[in-house]
Amino acid sequence: MDFRNRVVVITGASNGIGKVLAAAYAEKGAKIVVADIDEKAGKQIESDINNDKGNALYIQTDVRKEEEIMHLMKTTKAEYGQIDILINNAGISKWKSLYELSADEWDNILHTNLRSVFLCSREAAKYMKENKNGGAIVNLASTRALMSEPNSEAYAASKGGIVALTHAMAVSLSNDKIIVNAISPGWIETGNYNNLRKIDHEQHPSMRVGKPEDIARACFYLTSVENDFVTGVNLVVDGGMTRKMIYKE
Repeated sequence: MDFRNRVVVITGASNGIGKVLAAAYAEKGAKIVVADIDEKAGKQIESDINNDKGNALYIQTDVRKEEEIMHLMKTTKAEYGQIDILINNAGISKWKSLYELSADEWDNILHTNLRSVFLCSREAAKYMKENKNGGAIVNLASTRALMSEPNSEAYAASKGGIVALTHAMAVSLSNDKIIVNAISPGWIETGNYNNLRKIDHEQHPSMRVGKPEDIARACFYLTSVENDFVTGVNLVVDGGMTRKMIYKE
C-alpha cells in the first residue's frame, strides 16, 4: 500500500485516534492536512510530522461551520494541488439522560459528528473527481451505531447516520471514482494502555483492547488504490465485541 505523495485530509487530527492517523499516514509518505479546532495541538502535530521529515499542514477548522470546511478544502487544493483521501474523524459525545438533553446539545453533537461528514465529503469530492484515480473517503462511525448504552441518544444517532450516509455517498460518487467507506471502532484506548485491567482485555474475543494503530491499519486498507472494489462498507473494528452474546446471570 503506497501512499507516497498522496494528500490526506484528516479532521479531528490533533488528538486521540486522529493524531495517530496523521502520524501513520505521514510515515507512509503521504502529505497530511491536519484539520482541527484546537490550534495549539494542531500546530504541534504539524511540527512533529515536519520535524520527522514528513509533510504536514495545519488548518484550523471548526467542522460545525460550512464556510470553514470550504476554506479547508480550497486551501488544501491550493497548497498541494489535489486531495486524494479524506478521513472524517472529528467527533464529540455527551452521555446525558434524554430527559435532560437539550435541543442545543443535540444539535451540537449532530452538527459536529454527522453534518460535518456530509459537508467535508461534498467539498473534498469536488476536487477528488478531478484526479485520474478519483479518491477515497473514510468516515469514522462507531459500534454505537449498532448497539447502545444508556443516555447515548445523540451520539448513537450521529454514528448511525454516518453509516447510512456512507453507503448513500458510495453510490452517488461512484461515477467520479470516489470510494466511500466507514469504520466503526469499538473500545480504542487513547489514554495509557498500561493502566487497563486484565478484565478489560479478556472480555474481548481478541483478548485485548484496541489501539489507535488498529484503526490506522483499517484506514490504510480502505484508502489504498488497490482496494477500489471495496466501497459502501462499514468495517467494524472492535475485537469481536459486537459478535459476543452477553447475558446477566
